[in-house]
Amino acid sequence: MVYNRNINSARIEKEVNNKMNNTKCSVCGGDLIRDYAAGICRCAHCGNSRPIGDIEAGYKDFAHITEKLAKAETLIGEGDVSAKQAEEAILLYKSAAAACTSRSYADMAAELRAECKSGLAKAEKLKDYAQAKNYFEKKAYDKALKIFESLGEYRDCGIFAARCRDELAAAKKRRIPYAVIVGMILPAILFFFLMERFDISIPLCIAVFAAAAAALAYAVYLNGVLSVIVEIASFIMLVPLLIFTVLVYIFNIQAGLAAGIAIGAPLAVTIAVVVLSERQ
Repeated sequence: MVYNRNINSARIEKEVNNKMNNTKCSVCGGDLIRDYAAGICRCAHCGNSRPIGDIEAGYKDFAHITEKLAKAETLIGEGDVSAKQAEEAILLYKSAAAACTSRSYADMAAELRAECKSGLAKAEKLKDYAQAKNYFEKKAYDKALKIFESLGEYRDCGIFAARCRDELAAAKKRRIPYAVIVGMILPAILFFFLMERFDISIPLCIAVFAAAAAALAYAVYLNGVLSVIVEIASFIMLVPLLIFTVLVYIFNIQAGLAAGIAIGAPLAVTIAVVVLSERQ
């Protein structure tokens, strides 16, 4: 019984020593850092390196996983990384992490899962960064700004975020004349309607026109959902407004008849174009 106990003690001590040797540098005794994607262990103290397979007996059992890790690392290496490359790397890391299961080498499997998790986080960040730069190059500064701000101090996101803000501010300034012009179209129709239909005094019609034009111009300037509605309605009504103005103030046609022509003529032309195009 004592003899068996001694054998078991010796075996346990040997396993502990082997485990310690596998985590310590053979040159200086420093801690070994495993790079499974590269397949080497490197001493954190002296820099001495050696193949993981020399110290980890089960490393060859994870070859299919380390190959995916190596490929993913290549995809998101140094330099510019496209969103497509980052997406491929994300899939590789997820696939590798799912395959990291082993009862015989549970510690190694856990380390590989941790490396996959770290690589996945890096790839996802690179994907967001590449997408933001793509938006920036396409001048979609509002979308790019949201992503750059979410990434914080990552790489040069701060610089790009500042440039997006400058571009958006400049675009708002350039939008002012456009907003003023578009904002006057619907109020102009309202002006003529009030003046001709209800015989309201010109000063009051001008006051209503000015207030409505200012409100709609501001809505267009803000460039939101309301802006889209105002722009669509304005461009739809622009041609009838021009026709009505010409008929009433140049050809002196009665307002009611002029309104019918202004609305009916563009509608008839649109229907004719649709019918002819279908026949062709």
